[in-house]
Amino acid sequence: MRKQGQAARKIMRFLRRCRHRRYHCCWCRAAAMSADRLSSVSKEAKPESVSLCPLDPAAAPEQELLCIFGTGDLGRSLGQRLLHSGYRVVYGSRRPQSCGPLPQGAQAMSHEAAAQSASLVFLCIHREHYDFLENLAPRLQGKVLVDVSNNLKKNLYPEANAECLQRMIPGAHVVKAFNTLSAWALQNGPSDANRQVYLCGNGAEAKQAVAEVATKLGFAALDKGSLSAARELEEFPLQLFPEWRMPLYVALGLTAFIFVYVVIREVVYAYVEQGEDDSFRIMVSLANKVFPIVSLIMLSLCYLPGVIAGFIQLYIGTKYRRFPDWLDRWMLCRKQLGLVALGFAFLHMVYTLIIPIRYYVIFWSSANTVSKIRENRTSVFDTTTAWRSDSYYSMGILGFGLFLLLGITSLPSVSNALSWREFSFIQSKLGYLTVFFCTLHTYLYGWDKFLRSYKWHMPPAYMLSLLLPSVLLVLKLLLLLPCVDRSLTRIRQGWERTGTQDGTGKPLLT
Repeated sequence: MRKQGQAARKIMRFLRRCRHRRYHCCWCRAAAMSADRLSSVSKEAKPESVSLCPLDPAAAPEQELLCIFGTGDLGRSLGQRLLHSGYRVVYGSRRPQSCGPLPQGAQAMSHEAAAQSASLVFLCIHREHYDFLENLAPRLQGKVLVDVSNNLKKNLYPEANAECLQRMIPGAHVVKAFNTLSAWALQNGPSDANRQVYLCGNGAEAKQAVAEVATKLGFAALDKGSLSAARELEEFPLQLFPEWRMPLYVALGLTAFIFVYVVIREVVYAYVEQGEDDSFRIMVSLANKVFPIVSLIMLSLCYLPGVIAGFIQLYIGTKYRRFPDWLDRWMLCRKQLGLVALGFAFLHMVYTLIIPIRYYVIFWSSANTVSKIRENRTSVFDTTTAWRSDSYYSMGILGFGLFLLLGITSLPSVSNALSWREFSFIQSKLGYLTVFFCTLHTYLYGWDKFLRSYKWHMPPAYMLSLLLPSVLLVLKLLLLLPCVDRSLTRIRQGWERTGTQDGTGKPLLT
């Protein structure tokens, strides 16, 4: 059809260029007849074509209008995000003429006019400013009110803000949502860390309307149930690293204990018994003793609950019984324990790199060299010491490299790209290999000093870090024995030692 239309246009251009304007010659008459036939064919083909763009602007769907009470940072960021997502936005303010800069394309009205114009209203105001809503109750009847407010601290009021709002305006449909997002997240769009929007409410249709808005903004809506869950949602932003509290408490406790231990053994002992002031060693030398000890202990604590869980399942003979609460909480914070341990291992690596440039090391190295020159002495190369030092450094480098791999794969953006088998292989098998390399690194550091160098009957500090990983590796080897591993695998696949209710002892899952 396109070729026929092009041919017709070429013939018409020929006729315009022809000097016989009135079609007196046979050539012009024939060309005109051909052009008419081709034009009629192309016109008949036009109704069969489909236009991808509507020719009538009125045919486009009208954008939905949403209302926002509050022109603060959160209100402006939410309005800007709604405008970018295709909504129309109107702001309700006490001072519509002087409410500050608003996103381009938004309007500012009084609270009454704004509430009357939209069926869904976002309340981006603090609870202490809810008084004016009582006068607007008739205008808000039947509308969806999205409470975005938070409090400054927990248990500030006897009831949740959303519940108070529902009591003030019983005819409205109150939904608690968007309070867990910051103004920055709303303005710049969702990321891996804040894609979810938690919401709760008593009306299913109201929650569905808010969930559609959240989905259109690029977030994933997660229904938490009725409005009674509003207090939980309001307390969620007030929590300060709830999943990191136990790991951080453990890290601080271990650091304080090991630090006091090495100070007593290295500084106080030297001052009392030998009269030497070695307090300058606290900043680098003793810190470099504390960091690796804490790192290795916390890495062992990361994998120890899995081994304990395996022995508990072997003892009770089933996987359908809950673990003790302390073990549940321990297993839920294993990722945080491993990341904190990685941070201490990184500090140990940095402190080790600066040892050669320390004044203390440079002074004693040069003094030792000068004394040997004066006494005309030389040192004999010791192959055993060379093997020990190279092996010590090699195990440390390999352990730290695997440690970094464990930390990288624990990131959500990386772990989401791995299959369950790949993730389990890295975090479990390579994780125990990391524990083995780091433990061997510590054993090589001690070498032949395990039965000596006791000060005030206190063993060297590195020996304290070997107890837990050594026990962990021994217990893991016991679980890897074929007879033990076979029984544990059957239990985790659904078999129970006590059998089913008829006592046949068959597996529950097939």
